[in-house]
Amino acid sequence: MPETTPDHPHDHREHEHEHEHRHAHPGSEPGSGHAHAHSHAHPHGTGRRSRIRHVVTHALAPHSHEASDRIDPTMEASADGMRTLWVSLAILGTTTVLQAFVVVLSGSVALLGDTVHNGADALTAVPLGIAFVLGRRAATRRFTYGYGRAEDVAGIIVLVTIVASCVFTAWTAIDRLSHPREMSHLPTVAVAAVVGFVGNEWVARLRIRTGRRIGSAALVADGLHARTDGFTSLAVLLGAAGAALGWTSADPIVGLLITLAILAVLKDATREVFRRLMDAVDPALVDTAERTVRAVPGVLEVGELRMRWIGHRLRAEVAVIVDANLDLRSAHGLAVATEHALLHALPRLDAALVHTDPATPTDGHDPHAALAHHSRT
Repeated sequence: MPETTPDHPHDHREHEHEHEHRHAHPGSEPGSGHAHAHSHAHPHGTGRRSRIRHVVTHALAPHSHEASDRIDPTMEASADGMRTLWVSLAILGTTTVLQAFVVVLSGSVALLGDTVHNGADALTAVPLGIAFVLGRRAATRRFTYGYGRAEDVAGIIVLVTIVASCVFTAWTAIDRLSHPREMSHLPTVAVAAVVGFVGNEWVARLRIRTGRRIGSAALVADGLHARTDGFTSLAVLLGAAGAALGWTSADPIVGLLITLAILAVLKDATREVFRRLMDAVDPALVDTAERTVRAVPGVLEVGELRMRWIGHRLRAEVAVIVDANLDLRSAHGLAVATEHALLHALPRLDAALVHTDPATPTDGHDPHAALAHHSRT
């Protein structure tokens, strides 16, 4: 919702000190706009000195406030994730096809488990791809925070896929232990195992690097999954070596070991997705935000600070304690300065809801007394 004033594009409507600014900066969500609700001038000021100071500040640590400037960086972040997913799908899809051909020739249970798991890992690109596409959609009256949470749903689907592949691998290995069968084409099985390792490690590096760059927990979790798959591919070599020595149980036993490895990565991936679903953030981000808010001139103390991830963007809510004698315009200016500082201090912050609380006056009057009976504590 672009707005117009001499210094800052905003639409000001009446509202109290609590307000939300959706500043546009690289990586902001599309369609979130730049919504204000105020009835007074913008605190950056209209004087020439204020304008010069504002321009210099943005030149040193730039971020755009225009809605049109915000869309492209977000699209680039999602496009980056999409490119990674489709490249992963191509690499693992090719690896899976090659390994499946060798499974048919050799009858290797260990390689079958590795092939199924690689195929399942490749297919996780589909829910993640859908999540990235949904994340580009603008917020609506029903989904007022947008569709960034689709990535968390995709993370759950990834976990379910890992569990399914784990169960299938274990069942196949146990069945082969009960019904032994000789394995053929051992050199080809060994080559297929190496191909599986190379393909998975390539995909793991790509997914983890991209996921950390754009802040996608689901993509990082999927990258960790692929990395473990690479080492389980190498484990297939043990089964082939055992079979070459005449130990027919070596191949299904390696299949069970692969199952255990899948369970290990499942634990790590589950922790990552669980934390995101529970709105967990790195405490270091909270520390940075608190230091930033306290450093804003005029802020006496930080009352309450909350942060959460929505997709791969952060949102924050913060209450700041200010001088009780400030007028409405000054309090609003302080709130804007606080949000502005946070936007520069936290690169992935999409918006901050800043509420100004007056310091308790000397007469002891509690400005929140009317809310006391609603408290849950």
